[in-house]
Amino acid sequence: MKNRVTIRDVAAASNVSVATVSYVLNGKKKVSEETKQKILTVIDDLGFVPDLNARGLTVKDTKLLGVVVPQTEPGSKLMFHNIFYSELLGSIEYAARQRGYHVIISATDVTEDYLQLIQERNLAGVIIIGTYQNQFFSELKTLDVPVVLIDSYCKYDYFHKLRIDDENCSNLATEFVIQQGHKKIALVTGHLQEDGVMQKRYRGFLKAIEQNGLEFQKENLYEATVDYESGVNAAKWFVDNKADITAVVATADVLAIGLMKGFYEQGVQVPEDISIIGFDDLDISKYTTPGLTTVKQPISAKGERAVEILIENIENPQMEKVEEVFPVKLIERQSVRKRTEIL
Repeated sequence: MKNRVTIRDVAAASNVSVATVSYVLNGKKKVSEETKQKILTVIDDLGFVPDLNARGLTVKDTKLLGVVVPQTEPGSKLMFHNIFYSELLGSIEYAARQRGYHVIISATDVTEDYLQLIQERNLAGVIIIGTYQNQFFSELKTLDVPVVLIDSYCKYDYFHKLRIDDENCSNLATEFVIQQGHKKIALVTGHLQEDGVMQKRYRGFLKAIEQNGLEFQKENLYEATVDYESGVNAAKWFVDNKADITAVVATADVLAIGLMKGFYEQGVQVPEDISIIGFDDLDISKYTTPGLTTVKQPISAKGERAVEILIENIENPQMEKVEEVFPVKLIERQSVRKRTEIL
C-alpha cells in the first residue's frame, strides 16, 4: 500500500519549512507568489491531500465537533447497549451535518483521559453527555473551546447546560403508578452516582413514595448498568426472591423493556401480574407488547439544541452561557394496570 504523502514531504520537496507549506494551505499568512506557486506545483506532483486534522493544528476552523459519551464502568459498551444514545447521537450528527460540521464520537471508559481527544484533534466545540468527576470539569474549563453539557448537574457556570428536571420527572412517573392503586413498588435504576441523573431519579421516586405515606423496602431496589440485559436480570431477581411487589418503576426505557422480557420468561404477565413504567419514550417503546407507559423526554430536541448552541458559541466566543430545562410529559400505554382491590 502506498504511503500517504505528508506535509513534511511537500516541505522537503519544495525546500521550504513545514510552516511555510501550512501558510499556503490555510492562507493565514502571506507567502511570496513565487514560493506559493512552487509549493502548489509540488503538491500537485506528489498528489498531496491536506489532512483536515493536521490543518486544525494551525487553524481553528476544523469544522469538527466532539461528542463524549460516558461509560458507567471500565470496559462497558453503554453507547451500544442503550438505544437512548443512538437517538441522541443521531440527532446531534444530523444537526451538525446540516450546518457543515462533522462529529467525532468518543465512547470512553472512566479510566481514560477525556481531555486528550479535545486537545489532540483541536476540536471546534465539544458536547459532553452525562456525569463526570468534578476534577474533569475543572480541567475542561481551562481549555479554549466551547462546551455544551447534556444531562449533567455540574455545578460550574462555565458551560452551556441542557437537561430535564430528572427528580421531578421521576416523581411524576412514580406518582402515576401510585394513583393507579399500587402501593408495593420496586425501583430498577442505573448506578447511583452523586449528583448524577440516576441519583436524581431515585430521589424523585422516594419523594413520591413518602408523599403518599408509603414505605419503600430497600430489598426492592435493583441497581445495575443501564441496558436491556440488566432489565432481564432484574425481573429474574425479583421472581427468585419472591418480591412482594405489584409494580416496577424503571429509570430508563431500555431497563423497562428488559424487565418485560424477563418477567415473560419467568411466566409473569405484564400488566396483569405486575405493572411497569419506563423513562425516555424511546421509539421502540410504542412497539412493545404491551405498549410501554413511560415519561417522554425530548431526546432529539436536546441533541439538536446542543449543536445549535455550540456552533453559535464557536461563531461568537463572547456569547452568554445558556442553561435550559426541557419539559416532559407522561405517555400512557398499556404496561400499567389500574388496581381497584384493597392491597
